[in-house]
Amino acid sequence: MQSERDYMRRSGNVQALSAEAIQQSAIATNKVLKNTYLLLSMTLLFSAVTAGISMALALPPMTYLISVGVAMVAGIFVLPRVANSAAGIGVIFLITGALGLGLGPLLNIYLALPKGPEIVGTAMGGTGVIFLSLSAYALTSKRNFSFMGGFLFAGFMVVLIAALANIFLALPALSLAVSAGIILLMSGFILFDTSRIINGGQTNYIMATYGLYLSIFNIFINLLSLLGIMGDE
Repeated sequence: MQSERDYMRRSGNVQALSAEAIQQSAIATNKVLKNTYLLLSMTLLFSAVTAGISMALALPPMTYLISVGVAMVAGIFVLPRVANSAAGIGVIFLITGALGLGLGPLLNIYLALPKGPEIVGTAMGGTGVIFLSLSAYALTSKRNFSFMGGFLFAGFMVVLIAALANIFLALPALSLAVSAGIILLMSGFILFDTSRIINGGQTNYIMATYGLYLSIFNIFINLLSLLGIMGDE
């Protein structure tokens, strides 16, 4: 009888510890999720400010390539090393601010077109709808989209090869396919990255913000391109 009581007591302790661990995990996940969306909102706003400054200064189109290059170097080589410190906040604002600065010249080009304001407005609205819809679905369904990792990597390689080939071919149809492919690919990354946060696969909100921001940025850029091509602009 004594051994049976000891067993029941131990079982109860294990269950209590398990419940406590689950609760702590849920709290940690919610904290990462909250911090990610807060930082994402701030970086998007900061990008809008730097894009506005770039537009006002009428910076040349080359600014886009330089800004993307700076953002890529910082995102690949610097951010992962400082993501667990306060310096990571500064680096993520550097990256998103640079991308916003590079976006300004592109927006000036599109806004100068006959249907430019309509194209830019539609691209912004479409990007918002895509991101909010996919995020809401991932959050409410709580599905694990980690299985998409391999497909997303393969899709990224295909799109990259097609984009490089089109530099020399300059085919409008291929440009259309590449832009559509990138939009689909980035949509998949939104599901994948959000799922990782929900299921504990991503515990660093700075890196989570970086991934989601890049998806939003690429969707917007390629919606601009897609709408421009379809409108013969």
